[in-house]
Amino acid sequence: MKSFIDGMPKAELHVHLEGTLEPDLSFALARKNGVTLPYDSPEALLRAYDFDDLPSFLAVYYKAMAVLRGEEDFFELTWRYLQKARQQNIVYAEMFFDPQAHTARGVAFDAVIRGIRRAQEKAAAELGVETQLILCFLRDLSADSAMQTLHQALPYKHWLIGVGLDSDEKNNPPLKFAAVFAAARREGLKLTMHCDVNQANSREHIRQVLEDIRVDRIDHGVNCLEDLALCATIRERGLGLTVCPVSNRICVQDLTATQLRRMLELGLRATVNSDDPAYFRAYLNENLHALHEDGGLSMPEIVELVKNAFQVAWLDAPRRAGYLEQLQRHVDQAMPTAPAA
Repeated sequence: MKSFIDGMPKAELHVHLEGTLEPDLSFALARKNGVTLPYDSPEALLRAYDFDDLPSFLAVYYKAMAVLRGEEDFFELTWRYLQKARQQNIVYAEMFFDPQAHTARGVAFDAVIRGIRRAQEKAAAELGVETQLILCFLRDLSADSAMQTLHQALPYKHWLIGVGLDSDEKNNPPLKFAAVFAAARREGLKLTMHCDVNQANSREHIRQVLEDIRVDRIDHGVNCLEDLALCATIRERGLGLTVCPVSNRICVQDLTATQLRRMLELGLRATVNSDDPAYFRAYLNENLHALHEDGGLSMPEIVELVKNAFQVAWLDAPRRAGYLEQLQRHVDQAMPTAPAA
């Protein structure tokens, strides 16, 4: 089963580029940029990854970004993730980035996005990994700040596929950003928002993203299972849910394997993703391994989750069909009598 998972062609739809910042790269960039880290070694930094909920994770996460200063840093960050993606047979990824976390420190928006874009182009040419980019707004900052960031991004709109919303959900409902997301939609960008697991007002936030914002996808969204009417709306619209099991195991002490199985039973297009893999010590393959080994999900269930990611990816029909054919060939070789993927 492990080799079957590792060999599957996969799509990842919920990965924060800043969350792929490994300790060794943090130290290398700190030396290069003259940033002092409060740790003696990458191993000591790794030991500091001691969090058990979303706020404690975010406190570490944003401090670590101080080492990212220039275009080359963002290129290196993205390139290293995409090399890892290739090793894990991720053939397609839609990646988040948080420009406000950098522009607030005086880093130019242009430096951030150009570094990322260069790595995307290099990965497409040299690794065969196709990627698209999603700009995430920080929900614990103001809606005005988000709107300013959207305007900063518009000259680079052709490099973006959509916009998202992440960071601390407490007292920061989706409706706070309704005008920003309406403006992004008018610019032709796709919409997604984080509805983190077991946060205050989770069901109301999911209702808002469905009825008021009318997103094209939901990140996390596990708490929809508490309301069958929400599930019905998600199913009827064919919306994807980008679930991050190992992240959930650390932040809410639940791998959410049972919830993923229930989503599949209800006909919801649930997908599996790594979220912030450098911090949660699990990239996409490790998340799928955990679901099988610890969560008891079967091979057909794993296949369905991987298939869903291609189905809800923001791809045109021919590219989607091509990726699904790759997946089907892999399944046929391993499971000759299995139902079609």
